[in-house]
Amino acid sequence: MANETAGAPAPTMPTDSAPMLVLQNVYLKDCSYEAPQGPRLEGNWNPQINLDLQSGSTVLTADVREVVLTVTVSAKQNDATIFLVEVKQAGTFVIRNLPDNELKRAVSTLCPGVLFPYARAVVSQLVSQGGFPQFLLPPVNFEALYAANQTPPAVTN
Repeated sequence: MANETAGAPAPTMPTDSAPMLVLQNVYLKDCSYEAPQGPRLEGNWNPQINLDLQSGSTVLTADVREVVLTVTVSAKQNDATIFLVEVKQAGTFVIRNLPDNELKRAVSTLCPGVLFPYARAVVSQLVSQGGFPQFLLPPVNFEALYAANQTPPAVTN
């Protein structure tokens, strides 16, 4: 006998016209770490942290896109750079049957949201291996960032 549950509906396979977004692969595309003075600091550890996020996508085939999330973190104290980290975390996604507006939203919010935890871990590891205290990036709401970028600026007279 097969593993069947009485009364349970059979699983359905997506149709060819059903919207689909599937992660194929996640990989570190590029990273760099700089600490001009190493972990030597004068005074207390109280850096100014600057976080910059960028994402972009490249069409690889009709249904496959590479999305790259670039995370740049710089730490400065007293106008001196303590460390600078840049991570390009990438993934390939199968994306099918999404209208243009939903495709743009998926590539700008869902895909970077999948990649961010991987980039966050790499940044943390690089900073810790550089001899600095543990550093964790805060969570990022890519949906809110996308919405903010879609809102036209207010016009003042």
